[in-house]
This record gives sequence, structure tokens and C-alpha cells, in this order.
Amino acid sequence: MEFVERTMKKNPDVVGVIFIMTIDQSKLSTSNTPFAMIDEHSAIPSEQEILFTMHTVFRVGEIKQTAENNRLWEVQLAITDDNDPQLSTLTNRIKEEIEGEGWYRMGRLMLKVGHFDQAEELYQKLLKNASSDSDIAFIYHMLGLLKNDQGKYPEAVKFYEKSLEIDRKTLPENDASLAPTYCAIGAVYGNMGDYSKALKYYEKANKILE
Repeated sequence: MEFVERTMKKNPDVVGVIFIMTIDQSKLSTSNTPFAMIDEHSAIPSEQEILFTMHTVFRVGEIKQTAENNRLWEVQLAITDDNDPQLSTLTNRIKEEIEGEGWYRMGRLMLKVGHFDQAEELYQKLLKNASSDSDIAFIYHMLGLLKNDQGKYPEAVKFYEKSLEIDRKTLPENDASLAPTYCAIGAVYGNMGDYSKALKYYEKANKILE
């Protein structure tokens, strides 16, 4: 606590955050969430340090300013594990939303959390190593989605059209798998305020799905 207050005095623009962790051992499976007291191995034994395994998950509870300092916040955390039903439900939901395997799944996750630059870098690398037209079309589609999320609509349209061009070489014009890309292009034109073009692409998608 003294270290935090001392640091905040030196840096008036800094906001301090203290994480207060609650560990209820009766609700944990130590095989899934191992942790250990390491006081005797610490350089500062008085700190009563606890070492947690990697990927330990905490549930965020109350967040509030401290009474003593309005630049210092307390965040209550409760440790949890894979046996937590709400965590399991959330994890399963994320898995459903983030389809694919390997690096393709990582790209979707990066988009999901808003890491657009990292996602674009990953997709560009995947594009260089893509071995099939279907993979290339998929990557262009995801780059279109990325640019749309960034608000870079003309670039989004270009990527979606590249994806569509590749797919149409091997698929019939009425193939159902083309509809999502037509819808995506329509959505981008809608975001740009070009509603006539948006309608045109939505109608193409609708015709396929009828």
C-alpha cells in the first residue's frame, strides 16, 4: 500500500488499482487451480506472497474508490475454476462464436476482443501460406469483417469482393455459402449510407436463400 501511494505522489496522472483476491478453498479443485504460499522463498517474506498457476481465472466483484484517496481503486476478485457453471456456460458460448481451428480461431478471438492490428497481421501471414482457394476466400472475408469493424468501409468492400470473386470461380451463382458475403457487403454499404447499393446486395442474398 505504501508503495502504491508513493508511486501516485510521484506521478499525479497515475490512477492506482488494488486487486483484493478472495480464495475459498472449499469451492475449488486444487487439481484444476493449484496455488501455493511462497513466503519462505520470497525476497520479502513479510509480503505473504501466493503463486498462482497460469490461466487462473478470477470473477470480478465490486469495484470502488477507496475512502482515503479518490485516485485509488479497489477491485474485489474471487478465484474460480472449471467447475464454476457460469464460467463453463460463458466458455462454451465463446467457443461457439469463435469457430475454426488453430490460427484461424486465434484470428477470430483477436477480432472478438478488438485487437484489430494483431488480427490483421495474423490474417496477412495466413494469406501468404494459404494453400486452397477456399482458405484464401475465407481470409479475405475475415479481413473485410475486420475493416468494417474498424470503420474502414471502402477497404472492407474490397476485401469482401475479393472473397466473393474467388468463391464464384468454383461455386454456382445460387450457392448458399455466397449469401453471407453478399449480406456483409450490403451491411458495409449501409454503414456508408449508400442504401441503394446495400439493398442490391441484400436482394442478391435473399434471392439465394429463398
